[in-house]
Amino acid sequence: MNSDMARNILVLHCHDLGRFLGAYAVPTVVTPHLDELAEEGALFEAAFATAPHCSPARASLFTGTYPQTNGVLGLTHDPFGWDLADPSGHLAHRLRTAGYRTELIGVHHESRVLPDDVVAARLGFDRVRTGGDRDVVVERATGALDRAAQGARPFYLQVGFHEPHRTPSKDDRPGVMGFLGDAVSPDDSLGHTVPAYLHDDAGAREEIAELQGAVRHMDEGVGRILEHLDALGLRQETVVVFTTDHGLPLPRAKCTLYDPGLEVALMMRVPGRAAWEGRRIAPMVSHVDVLPTLLELVGLPEPEGIAGTSLVPLLEAGAAPPAHTFGQLTHHTYYDPKRSARSDTHKLIVNFANAPRAMDPTQSWVHRSLPADLNGPTIGSSPLLELYDLAHDPHETRNVADDPAYAGVFTELATALLGWMREAGDPLLTDQPLLARHRDALTALTRAAGHRCVAPSASPEAPDAHRPGSGAAPDRARERESA
Repeated sequence: MNSDMARNILVLHCHDLGRFLGAYAVPTVVTPHLDELAEEGALFEAAFATAPHCSPARASLFTGTYPQTNGVLGLTHDPFGWDLADPSGHLAHRLRTAGYRTELIGVHHESRVLPDDVVAARLGFDRVRTGGDRDVVVERATGALDRAAQGARPFYLQVGFHEPHRTPSKDDRPGVMGFLGDAVSPDDSLGHTVPAYLHDDAGAREEIAELQGAVRHMDEGVGRILEHLDALGLRQETVVVFTTDHGLPLPRAKCTLYDPGLEVALMMRVPGRAAWEGRRIAPMVSHVDVLPTLLELVGLPEPEGIAGTSLVPLLEAGAAPPAHTFGQLTHHTYYDPKRSARSDTHKLIVNFANAPRAMDPTQSWVHRSLPADLNGPTIGSSPLLELYDLAHDPHETRNVADDPAYAGVFTELATALLGWMREAGDPLLTDQPLLARHRDALTALTRAAGHRCVAPSASPEAPDAHRPGSGAAPDRARERESA
């Protein structure tokens, strides 16, 4: 390891944030500590997760592989119980093998939820302490930094905040789960930023005020940890990453493959490397790129068999950004398989089942926020194909899949999507689909891509569908998943 390199890694992450921060031009949320971190480091303006829900997104973040490959196609807690096919691919395991002291504090949701000591042994952590609200996480994280500062080994500290995830509160009305929990207060001190995909009404503003309070609450915790890192004199030795798992837990965001479900905040402070200081990076990047980037930044080789590509050449050598990013949803609270391919200007979504067009992420019987495109009593079933011109329709409201003017774009994205599914060993590529919609989706994709058939794989309806597909490991061409 080069002695001039920052050798420690601190990864701070939270639930359900999307890009709802001041640094991402949300004017009514109070996030001074994360805004400062963004100013000091590199902020990625178009970062995407690999899935629009918790466990699959996190599994990709911490392994550099897609859910179809790593096996986490759904939630890892009971009664769902999805799991990493190979826990040794976790970033902690790779770093511990290289001599790092490794510790996890707070949220763990990227592999099967088991007792802390079992999680530690499986993923390569010296110590794991899961759970806790913001103040518990901060106390444990600062203690972990104290211990790490006294040791000679470099450290990897993974800190997960539960906030701003929805949390039951005594103040919630029947049928509603908001963002307050026991410690959060609504914050409308600067007004409300109601996303364009929601109706801007009293219910949405009430919900957004709670969300803004939860984000502010989390930001204060991040600030306390970063202040302690500085107080210990570790700033110049530590790469700091902040991100979230996926988009906001609002209708037509989380649990969908529209941009609001896939977009994530991603910022990295890398001491001693000028290319990472005060930068805003416009090209699309993916969570799968984080692991190889961190390994390169601390002087470790990129492992084989991952899908991501280090972002160091993009920032430091002007390397070309990816042509496409990719998204997937398979199973959250129910089976709803869909896949997407995105370019800078267009997005294709293929729906393999006749589920509702947007899965409900609110965990509430009574909805306070409603999708802006809801004009009747129901949002309806998913169309087979959805194609959006993001340059002219950034909120993905006008489906142009049947417009002949976009035939070339459809072919390009269908070809990219099918190629990615093959490389990832996608279990949806089966020669015996059980659903008519599934068969129609495969037919549309293969015809558009100029292929005669799809490669058979494990049936996605089988009980063991969480196992990775049998296809080849993804190559690391400049095409990525953006779920």
